[in-house]
Amino acid sequence: MSLDVLPAVRTEYQRYRRLAELSLAQVADADLDRRLLPDGNSIAITIGHLVGNLRSRFTDFLTSDGEKPWRRRDAEFEDPGLDRAALLAAWRDAWAIVDAALVAVDDAGPDALAATITIRRQPLSVLDALLRSLAHVAYHTGQIVLLARTFAGGAWQSPSIPRGGSAAYNAEPTRERGPG
Repeated sequence: MSLDVLPAVRTEYQRYRRLAELSLAQVADADLDRRLLPDGNSIAITIGHLVGNLRSRFTDFLTSDGEKPWRRRDAEFEDPGLDRAALLAAWRDAWAIVDAALVAVDDAGPDALAATITIRRQPLSVLDALLRSLAHVAYHTGQIVLLARTFAGGAWQSPSIPRGGSAAYNAEPTRERGPG
């Protein structure tokens, strides 16, 4: 594949990770396990699900099926029973696995994005798998931001462009820049 999209993919992962982390920082510990509906997901459950997904998909990313036999996806939607420190440690560990996998893709050379990997025994190009994962992270990040905003109430500070702040942001669009 001649187009190197890996830097853009890496930037978007970083952007969504940052949005989630800035949102988490505004939530009281008690609100991490709070659900808006009895069968809804809390922030902790959503983080736990993302951690499980990222660990499974990106461990041995280029060489093994992305749905690992040790993953217990259904359990990810139960209260993880972790305090903030443990939840964030698992979060950081999962992102370290993603970062290492992206380095491995980069090291594999320009044809790596067109290589075939599997997820649940279904073949996907590396690029398709990365885009699918990125969309999954974005989807759940939006949920985390919405829950955090709801729980923070009037103390909420937007992790992106605040209401009424478009003109100021457009004059200096810092979040639109890639790494470096």
